[in-house]
Amino acid sequence: MKRVMWIGKKSGSLSLVGPAKIGWVEVKEKGKRLEYQKQIFRSLRAQGYKTNFFDMKPGEEYWISGCRNGRDALYNTDVEIDENALEEYWLHIRHMPEHLEKKKFRASGKY
Repeated sequence: MKRVMWIGKKSGSLSLVGPAKIGWVEVKEKGKRLEYQKQIFRSLRAQGYKTNFFDMKPGEEYWISGCRNGRDALYNTDVEIDENALEEYWLHIRHMPEHLEKKKFRASGKY
């Protein structure tokens, strides 16, 4: 199953903020494994501090979740949307057709 998801990289072991992407993710093994472009993520058995997946090759930690109504970030961060996910994100998830061409934005965090 494929779905548009929020992929937030956590920079360093104690960092809460890192760059984020929004793109199509292949969900496998009942959500325990995710594939995005050439990256393969594995679910952390015990959820880390604001992390829930790790990239299997370099072992870096990420927060990956389904996109909601624009309140996906915990803290302010820069977001880049993949070209092939623009329509799904802006039309069907955010319901903001006026932003259909917008590939980058600054997400306002919850905190």
